[in-house]
Amino acid sequence: MYEIKRKATEPVLIQKKSMGMEYLTFPGLSATGVVSNVFSTRIGGVSTGKYAQANFSHTRGDDPEHVDENYRMISDIMGHGHKLDDFVCTFQTHTTNVRVVTEEDRGKGVCRDREYVDVDGLVTNVPGIILSTFHADCPPVYLVDPVKKAIGLCHSGWKGTLGEISKEAISIMFREYGTDPADIHAAVGPSVCIDCYEVSSDVAERFIDKFGIDELMENEAIIDKGNGKYQLGLWNIIRLSLVNAGVKASNIEITDICTCCNPDYLFSHRVQHEERGNLAAFLCLNE
Repeated sequence: MYEIKRKATEPVLIQKKSMGMEYLTFPGLSATGVVSNVFSTRIGGVSTGKYAQANFSHTRGDDPEHVDENYRMISDIMGHGHKLDDFVCTFQTHTTNVRVVTEEDRGKGVCRDREYVDVDGLVTNVPGIILSTFHADCPPVYLVDPVKKAIGLCHSGWKGTLGEISKEAISIMFREYGTDPADIHAAVGPSVCIDCYEVSSDVAERFIDKFGIDELMENEAIIDKGNGKYQLGLWNIIRLSLVNAGVKASNIEITDICTCCNPDYLFSHRVQHEERGNLAAFLCLNE
C-alpha cells in the first residue's frame, strides 16, 4: 500500500486494494449497512502518461477505452454485479445545482450522454445507481440517510462551499424522500487542506461575510496571513454547513488526507494544474 501523508494522528479513511487498484472508504458510511462508498486514488487502472493510472474523466483527453476500463474496475470493487450503465455522473461547473437522479438516468456520463449541464450534486433513492462526482482538490461530500434509504453526493469547491451545496442537497432529500437531517451520516472526502489552500482577500471576505469571522475562527477554518492572503479550510466550513443544516456533529467524518500533500497518490490541480486526470467519489445505495 502507498504510504499516505495524513493530517490526523489516527486514520479516518480506510485504505483498501482490489485488483491492483487502491481506493479509500469511510468506515462510518460503511457502518450504516445501506451503502457502498469509494474515493479513488491514482494507483491502479489502465490510464497512462499524465492521466496515470486511474483517471475517471472522459473530458480531459484520455483514451476513452482506458477511462471505461477504470470504471469497470470500480464497478467490480463496488460489487453487487454493477455495470457501466449503473453510473450517473455530474456535469460540474462549480454551481450549487443538485439533480434528483431516477432510474431513467442510469449510465449518464459514462455510457450515455448527459442532457443536463451545470450539475454539481446528485441525490437518489434508487438502489444500485452509483452516484459519481469528479475531484482534483475540491472536496466531495457524501450524504447517507439510512432511515429513508436515500443518498446524496456533491462536488463542493470553494464556490459550492460558499453556496452551501451540501445544505441544498439535504433540503432536496427532505423534499423528495422525507429525510430528517438528524438521521444523515455525512463525510467530507480527500481534497486540499487548510495548510495548502491559500486564497486572496476577495475570496476570504466572501466567506467572512457569509459565515462571520468569529464562526470561521472558532471552527479553525481561516487563517489571516496578512498582505491580503488567507489560508482557507473548506473541510471545517463544510462541517459547519452540515451542522447548521441539522446533521449531528457525531455523524460527520472529515477526511484526514490532503490531495495537495499527496500528488503522487491523488490528482491535485494545485500541483499538476491541467496536466492530470480526475479522481472520483462514488456512492451507491445497496440493493
